[in-house]
Amino acid sequence: MERSPIVDRLLTNIDNIHELGRQRAFELGNPFYARYEGDGEFYRKELPTGEQYLVSVTIITDENDLPVKVQDTIIKQLRP
Repeated sequence: MERSPIVDRLLTNIDNIHELGRQRAFELGNPFYARYEGDGEFYRKELPTGEQYLVSVTIITDENDLPVKVQDTIIKQLRP
């Protein structure tokens, strides 16, 4: 299996490794969550459509303390 040029480009600058997670989340149709400087205790939630929100996040775990669900509460919309 051959790596895509996007992966090769991202791996040349390891500071952009979060982009791989973002790309994979979007491929699966899931939102991408990340913490950015200046957002305080909140996360940014980005949808595959490009919409961005500032959210508070709660991780729901099972009886084995494994994450099963991300529950977020929208604080404000950043980009429509």
